[in-house]
Amino acid sequence: MTIEMRAVNHPSVWRGPDMARHDDWLVRLDEADCAELDAALVQAKARDINILALSKSDFPIPGVARKLAGVLAELEDGRGFALLRGLPIKRYSKADAALIYWGIGAHFGPAFAQNAQGDMLGHVRDLGADWRSDMKARGYQTRLRLPFHNDSTDLVGLLCLRKAKSGGSSLIVSSTAVHNEILARRPDLARVLYEPFCVDRRHEESAGQKPYYVTPCFNWFKGRMFIRYNRTFIESAQRFAEVPRLTALQLEALDLMDELCNDPTFCLDMPFEPGDMQFLCNYVVLHSRTDYEDYPEPEHKRHLLRLWLRTSGFAELPPAFSDRNADMLAWQKNPKSPVFDISAIVAELAH
Repeated sequence: MTIEMRAVNHPSVWRGPDMARHDDWLVRLDEADCAELDAALVQAKARDINILALSKSDFPIPGVARKLAGVLAELEDGRGFALLRGLPIKRYSKADAALIYWGIGAHFGPAFAQNAQGDMLGHVRDLGADWRSDMKARGYQTRLRLPFHNDSTDLVGLLCLRKAKSGGSSLIVSSTAVHNEILARRPDLARVLYEPFCVDRRHEESAGQKPYYVTPCFNWFKGRMFIRYNRTFIESAQRFAEVPRLTALQLEALDLMDELCNDPTFCLDMPFEPGDMQFLCNYVVLHSRTDYEDYPEPEHKRHLLRLWLRTSGFAELPPAFSDRNADMLAWQKNPKSPVFDISAIVAELAH
């Protein structure tokens, strides 16, 4: 099979220090915006709409929507990330903050289930788990540093309810910039990343599926580059006897990918403040998180809400993604409403 390899020429190719020198990726919500969000919240609560059924039309925010249209354009066809700041989070209960967040997300596209349990609004909170040794544990259930990776849908969003006592910064990197650097520096390793890897499903396969799926990291499709990368799950797929062993060249390619992602000349450090909402395009941005120290009191612990979203700009995806996408379509059949009581959240995350 002939593999087409060429550099990506797109606004999603950027370097962290360049992004740090300006903040046009930071979208500020002003008093008028917050008043619109409050009015939409009151309207949605008065109609007693279940959060899973809340659509864009159920959450009218015309002024904010104009800002969100610009954000969506950047996510789909621009730099691939944005941060919304200014939501007065202390004003709201967790449930009300979640409703606002869901309503904002609905202006980008429909939410998708994030795991086999059908969780539609994820809680990012430390449970003392260790994703390195527990195949059922996920990074969002720990306070450990997370390797650079992306998620399996178009957009991922995070809303910060509470930040950690220290640490817990978001780190992001342009995966298209990393692609270009690998192609320029080591085209032999770039070719390896255009070839298929086996990726662990980590016990979330549906009936009849293998416990792993197969996809290249780099994928050209209809003139666009789509990148999918999760080294942790690539390496844990090695536990299956039928999965081919990673070659020395594959390991060298993964090492270079990780080296560049963690290089301060590529990545951008983005600390969260309560009320911040980060949105990333998974196909051109990889994300990580520094480890953190938490508060001992349960009510003060670091707590983020997560959305996975589909958008109309990515109606067609590379054929190599179809197997993994089948997982999410199966998860979507039994969507689960979010819970907000702390003890219920901990129980929910522990499933």
